[in-house]
Amino acid sequence: QVQLQESGGGLVQAGGSLRLSCAASGRTFDIYEVGWFRQAAGKERVLVAAIACSGGATYTDDSVKGRFTISRDDGGNTVALQMSSLKAEDAAVYYCAARGRTDHYDSWGQGTQVSVTS
Repeated sequence: QVQLQESGGGLVQAGGSLRLSCAASGRTFDIYEVGWFRQAAGKERVLVAAIACSGGATYTDDSVKGRFTISRDDGGNTVALQMSSLKAEDAAVYYCAARGRTDHYDSWGQGTQVSVTS
């Protein structure tokens, strides 16, 4: 099993920045990809960025492209989401998730709240 723990959420003014971190433990060698999802109140959970643990290929959703950057540390057990130029619509609970060589994410963190004030 893989355990994931997010940190770094909080309250920020519009235009500001936050850095989220996702620390993985357990069977981390089983992780093929780590993704950051977000779920705003009353909306579905959506993938905003993902990174492959081997090779480091990344995906960033168009809604955050140019503002959010996903990265991983050299050890591969921590994945960060650097968020800049935050907007009101970025406010959500952000979840870190991991998957093996399958098409679905099956390990999830508890989530961290990001709030943006105007």
